[in-house]
Amino acid sequence: MPNPAAAVVRALVMATTLRPEGLCSTAKDSYVPLATVMTDLPLDQVRTLLAVVDEGTFDAAAAALHVTPSAVSQRVKALEQRTGRVLLLRTKPVRPTESGEVLVRLARQVGRLERDAYAELGLSGAGGPTRVSVAVNADSLATWFLGALTRLPAAAGLCFELRREDEGHTAALLREGTVMAAVTSSPDPVPGCSVRHLGRMRYLPVAGPRFAAEHLAGPLREVLPEAPVVVFDRRDEFQDGFVRRLTRGRAGASERRHHVPTSEGFVEAVAAGLGWGMVPEPQADPLLRAGRLTVFAPDRAVDAPLYWQQWKLDSPALAAVTDAVTAAAAEALYR
Repeated sequence: MPNPAAAVVRALVMATTLRPEGLCSTAKDSYVPLATVMTDLPLDQVRTLLAVVDEGTFDAAAAALHVTPSAVSQRVKALEQRTGRVLLLRTKPVRPTESGEVLVRLARQVGRLERDAYAELGLSGAGGPTRVSVAVNADSLATWFLGALTRLPAAAGLCFELRREDEGHTAALLREGTVMAAVTSSPDPVPGCSVRHLGRMRYLPVAGPRFAAEHLAGPLREVLPEAPVVVFDRRDEFQDGFVRRLTRGRAGASERRHHVPTSEGFVEAVAAGLGWGMVPEPQADPLLRAGRLTVFAPDRAVDAPLYWQQWKLDSPALAAVTDAVTAAAAEALYR
């Protein structure tokens, strides 16, 4: 049976924040008791800031908090005066500034710790199921990541909010405090987060057999830059990078490109002959065996490193998810 006193002490001592005078720098983390946080940064003001960001407007935040819009405005203004920083961009929807993101992250982390403490104490304040928000790239989501979540027992009572985002951009969601953890391509930890290497996702340069015969016959350095290509979206530079390495920087992928913004749809588009593309090995394998895909450059597979970044919190729920993700990655990815 969990020790109630230990649960409360752990939640209080491990709350993560930055003092007001440190908000201009995100280069280091500060760990202070929650009592100090409540003195330096009143939690009602911090939570009000979070409500404004989540709801998008001051009026909507007031409705969610059951207070007047004037009270919301006064709390945010008091917090800005206390920190000496502009915390919100008064846009539609409202967006946090860089300093505001620090406090939004703080509010989410304190909320996570409070829910964990209530759960360990068996109190009703736990507020329903434990929600864990994670940013994950589409290819991991389509291949191995969901298997990681099924390793967690149903008795854990976890509900997941998965945010699909390119692995090169998931760190931004951590920085904003939108998610608690992320699969990312960056080994550099976001301030307030820890990072560990998960493994390498192997990508194969593939095309449909008919497409390869029509567009990829001849020296690859000459024909590939002209061949139609499939990309995930306008931020996807994976195929361009492959061609640049192949041509030693002389060319990128063709401008004749199809944008297919789902992992499963991407693979099907390549197999259907719309263009060539870089496909994760687990997705390519069954189509290679079925003869629907062919690897046109067998010696040029690309291994993309993946990392797991998470908030530095003493959270049992987050620790359980981390253990499941690292175990699944060890089985699914190359080391």
